[in-house]
Amino acid sequence: MSTSSPEKIAVVGGGSWATALVKILCEQPQVQIRWWLRSAEDIAHIRTYHHNPSYLSDVYLSPKKVKVCEKLRDAVKGADYVILAIPAAFVQEPMQELTSEHLRGKRLVSAIKGMVPDCNQLVTDWVERVFEVPLDDICVIAGPCHAEEVALEKQSYLTIASTGQSCAEDFARLITCRFVTANPLTDLYGVEYAAVMKNIVALACGITHGIGYGDNFQAVMVANAMQEIRRFVTAVDPRERDLSSSAYLGDLLVTAYSQFSRNRLFGNMIGRGYSVKAAQLEMKMIAEGYYAANSIHSMNKNHGVDMPITEAVYRILYQRAAPAQEMEALKKYLK
Repeated sequence: MSTSSPEKIAVVGGGSWATALVKILCEQPQVQIRWWLRSAEDIAHIRTYHHNPSYLSDVYLSPKKVKVCEKLRDAVKGADYVILAIPAAFVQEPMQELTSEHLRGKRLVSAIKGMVPDCNQLVTDWVERVFEVPLDDICVIAGPCHAEEVALEKQSYLTIASTGQSCAEDFARLITCRFVTANPLTDLYGVEYAAVMKNIVALACGITHGIGYGDNFQAVMVANAMQEIRRFVTAVDPRERDLSSSAYLGDLLVTAYSQFSRNRLFGNMIGRGYSVKAAQLEMKMIAEGYYAANSIHSMNKNHGVDMPITEAVYRILYQRAAPAQEMEALKKYLK
């Protein structure tokens, strides 16, 4: 793509990760951003005060770079890239405003680390199917990276994965800035499934911490979880990949251990005796691992992969199994 004229980026979503991505893109001199948010109050506040009052409120959003939009069609009109940064469980509703024609000729970027629950599809597969976007024009943003550290301008690393080499390379260049390094990768499905599953693992880590298990147990569980991820990803998309690299292992570790991990926080609340509904209400944020546990459990009915950690989390969340009993039973599977 030409570097002589500004790249036009549409960002869809108003949460912390969407806000962090807007901040990163504002670092680029040749970028113009149209940002769609659901909340009319947040839109009005951003126009007046140039920061998101609901998420990462200390981040300044340049009015010269960012235009907020009430209508999604206005945001994507004329865009070169459309970045989806809505929780997977809620991505379908706002996207109903669009047709395949609205996304024709655009590159689609998924910043969503989850699966569309109704169809148990990766977001990239769902976009390809529903909006007829060519797979080579779709990429995903993977970590290891938390929005809160982007807001603080701490050095961060991203992986941009696509089946199309040029798509991954072009967007990696676009999102690299003074405090973010982005690297391209062509393992779209491996990166995306690993990102989905690491949220389940982080949730499991939170549960064990809430019950009272220590760091020793958690380290063993995370090591076993990496093998669980390897088995599942190989079953659904067999190919050579180095799961010890940052796109896979790094993303798992930061989500499993970070104070900013909402999945770990959600799991911790479940381990301390909260019901799923009570934990969701108190967090006021979406833990993708909750929905991912059901989607991966459903998918695995066709693959039959040995996944004791994922299944334990599924039973706790969806069958109301006692967390302490499930973690006690899990001990015999860990090595």
